[in-house]
Amino acid sequence: MTPLDTFHAAVRQLPLVAILRGLTPAEAPAVSDALVDAGFRLLEVPLNSPQPLESIALMRQRVPEALVGAGTVLTAQQVRDVHAAGGQLIVSPNFNAEVVAEAGRLGMVSLPGVATPTEAFGALAAGATGLKLFPAEGASPAVLKAWLAVLPKGTPLMPVGGISPANMDAWRAAGATGFGIGSALYQPGKTAADVRDAALLFVAAWQGAVRT
Repeated sequence: MTPLDTFHAAVRQLPLVAILRGLTPAEAPAVSDALVDAGFRLLEVPLNSPQPLESIALMRQRVPEALVGAGTVLTAQQVRDVHAAGGQLIVSPNFNAEVVAEAGRLGMVSLPGVATPTEAFGALAAGATGLKLFPAEGASPAVLKAWLAVLPKGTPLMPVGGISPANMDAWRAAGATGFGIGSALYQPGKTAADVRDAALLFVAAWQGAVRT
């Protein structure tokens, strides 16, 4: 499957992005195994982690069924670096048209961070695969619902920041496509077993939201 195929399959099944800020290459294989075992298929290593490109390369080999890539991607050169390491996913805290365009040129999935409708429409016009509503703490489910009323139908919109199993239902009811999950899922030094346990809580919360 292409990266886009893998992304859309994950959106249908479990649209949760694991944000692994601080992950080391030594931890990468076991943590990626734990997440994939729990059902995650979207794995992001922020570029301000130790040796992130090495971790991405290891994870791509370890869990080829998952869409693995980088977060905190700020430049087109970083997009190329991630691609060279085998990454297929580009996530940013902001919208940069050059980053989105380079990801598209290389056939990668791009999820830029947006905080306003203007940024959201600009990112889609530049070719973004979907949108990261960031920081979610600065918005609300009501804001997300209002955005979805004007964005093109079917636009993937994922809140990121402060997401927990306890608050997913409200966002989901407002129309969130999925979520990016950071420190509540992984923090440096957390064991793979603990990561799996946390991942399963998020999976259960998502499935509960879907049922309602």
